[in-house]
Amino acid sequence: MIRKIAGRLEAVEGLGVLIALPGTGLTYEVLVPAYLGERLIERIGRDVELVTLEYLEGQGQGASFIPRIVGFGAAHDRRFYELLTTVKGMGNRKALKALAIEPSAFARAVAERDARALQQLPEIGKRMAETVIAELTGKVDAFVSYEGVEIKPRAALPATGPSMEAIATLVALGEVRTEAERLVERAIARDAKLATAEAIVAAAFSLR
Repeated sequence: MIRKIAGRLEAVEGLGVLIALPGTGLTYEVLVPAYLGERLIERIGRDVELVTLEYLEGQGQGASFIPRIVGFGAAHDRRFYELLTTVKGMGNRKALKALAIEPSAFARAVAERDARALQQLPEIGKRMAETVIAELTGKVDAFVSYEGVEIKPRAALPATGPSMEAIATLVALGEVRTEAERLVERAIARDAKLATAEAIVAAAFSLR
């Protein structure tokens, strides 16, 4: 299973983005949530890295199947999508369209039982909003306060030093590199006095 894809973003076409893998001659179509697709438009022509999952999309009443790749800015966002698609009637494409807002905002609406807010989203009517709330209440708390991944261009971290060591440590512990970079950036932004890789890693873990 493909768990991550990195390459140059060639185009954004609705829910689909095209990512060219350097040196391979291959370009992949990756489906993304609606809110993420909007952010990625300004990254066309630049390198991106997405956390991914795969599924088989039925064609012709299930007579054949097409493999699809879905991409996210962070593993946390992928986990929320996987949770959302457990809701009865919420298929993969419908979930991607419904995520016109970040997972944290979606989760907050569920936690607050705000059916009206959910009904403002694509693919979610009154009955689906009620179903989402009924099935996900009590399961979204970990997502409510999550700030999401920053897709827009950011100030570059130093090429060497404690921050790079901290990123390498987080990657070695299983984090996707883009998520590790995001955590380190947030940790340093909150406390510019962090002087060692160990201190930065500890601060980064406290943000999860």
